[in-house]
Amino acid sequence: MASSDLGAPSSPRVWPVCATLALSAPALLAFNLPPSATFLNQAAALVGWGGFLLVLAAVLPGRCRPLGAGLTAVLAALALLMGASLASPLWAGLPWSLSLSGVGMIGAAMLALLVGATAQAQGMGAAAFRVLCIGLVVAGVASSLVGIAQVFAPDWPDGDWIARTYIAGRAVGNLRQPNHLSSLLVWGCIAAVWLAETGALRRWVGTALALLFIFVIVLTASRTGTVSVVLLAAWAIVDTRLSRGTRIVLLLAPLAYLAFWLGTSAWADYSRHVFGGETRFTTKGDISSSRWGIWSNTSSLIAMHPWAGVGFGEFNFAWTLTPFPGRPVAFFDHTHNIVLQFAVELGLPLATGVLALLAWALWSAWRGAQDSSRRAALVMVLMILLHSLLEYPLWYAYFLLPAAFAFGLCLGQPAVAGAALSGKAWPLIVASALLMLGGAASVIDYSRVVAIYAPGEGAGPLAQRIESGKSSLFFAHQADYAAATTGDHPADALAAFRRAPHNLLDARLMIAWAKALNESGDTDRARYVAQRLAEFHNDAATEFFAPCADKVKLAAARPFQCEQPSRSFTYEDFR
Repeated sequence: MASSDLGAPSSPRVWPVCATLALSAPALLAFNLPPSATFLNQAAALVGWGGFLLVLAAVLPGRCRPLGAGLTAVLAALALLMGASLASPLWAGLPWSLSLSGVGMIGAAMLALLVGATAQAQGMGAAAFRVLCIGLVVAGVASSLVGIAQVFAPDWPDGDWIARTYIAGRAVGNLRQPNHLSSLLVWGCIAAVWLAETGALRRWVGTALALLFIFVIVLTASRTGTVSVVLLAAWAIVDTRLSRGTRIVLLLAPLAYLAFWLGTSAWADYSRHVFGGETRFTTKGDISSSRWGIWSNTSSLIAMHPWAGVGFGEFNFAWTLTPFPGRPVAFFDHTHNIVLQFAVELGLPLATGVLALLAWALWSAWRGAQDSSRRAALVMVLMILLHSLLEYPLWYAYFLLPAAFAFGLCLGQPAVAGAALSGKAWPLIVASALLMLGGAASVIDYSRVVAIYAPGEGAGPLAQRIESGKSSLFFAHQADYAAATTGDHPADALAAFRRAPHNLLDARLMIAWAKALNESGDTDRARYVAQRLAEFHNDAATEFFAPCADKVKLAAARPFQCEQPSRSFTYEDFR
């Protein structure tokens, strides 16, 4: 344990409570309302983190040491991303509702960075990291119990308090994604080990918690989780300043994972229960879950648009409306790799600048990781960045904000000895309060589209609810989706297709869009959209393409979806 950690001031009593709520509420909230399966979890993260950052900022002095190079670099990278989000509606057609959502999330990440860095600069970094770890351990334990119930007592989950797993024999937690649960638990392992390292937990308690988290990571059968457990051992190898006991625990983590895997597999075979991990790495299908395919398609898109990219938030739109005969059959809304995501959406010059700034910030954090709290915080950041090379966890507030806060703790510059500090950090206090209010307001805003997809008693006519939803600040595109896909004549809602396809183009929306274009006389564009849909070989489009296999109907008349367009198009022709 580093001496700087020994002398760290204790945290106010309210800090652990606020940190636990900020981390646990999003992870444990099973109840959600359509059309989004994760919105309420993200709103809970925004409100909870706004409160946590507020109580931290309230005790920080107003005068701070100037920003270091690393923190300046990551803030500059986020500012570039925010600018790209604001520019995308102007030239790429991204709806303002999606643009403003992106701006809000990036702004929240900047705030978490600054509060973390300021806390570190004022000598409160270790105390702030301690309460972050306490919150992660509590969230990890509760989520582990949920995961265990999902696998060993699959009849218990009711969908409201414990989410039902959609993959037999695999733990998904209340976040409903195995990869998300595994990453939360990897963070829990780091937190438990560090708390034991610093004496906040007894050594055996920290080890027991780490073993519990590793066991449930096994139950998720997440491949990202498997790699992350191996990296726990790498942490022990690289960080030679850890105590001998802690390094042993971390080095044995992969062996514990293997033992739990074999034990659970044996239990499943003996008891005739399902363990999803048994076939996870042994199936003859694509072990990458179509990632090789989507990465190949993304590389082709980058080659087509190397300079300015396809526009922030526009990957799904551009990819879906670009011919890829051998494309993956799933409707991907993300490249599942943060480097490729930046490259395809921002263009190579801007993406290179953003990635270079982030790399410089990581290097600065590595050089400045002198005490154990900074090193453990850096490991948390590196773990979620590893996940970001295979998924997109940082697009979720409940991962983005803890990661940004931990990164801020890594990058904060020590205060100058003897410097006079006074006043309150009012900009951070006000921004944190606005984050809380913004998160709460987003729930009210979301209720406008919930009324479309899950109307309560006394709800008005669908058309009226759709019109109300179109006035939503952040979710108007969801109202457009309903308008585009529920009418008997899609051409009557042709204006809805200006926004709805920019969120996620799925089979239902593509069928409606093709019909709307055909009904309005734009048959060639309709054929193009239909041909792109055909590349997905989606079951939902079987009926739509059925006439194309009926020789009798084809002899009488050839439906538009059975014909190739007479001229070429690109996705830009549909903005």
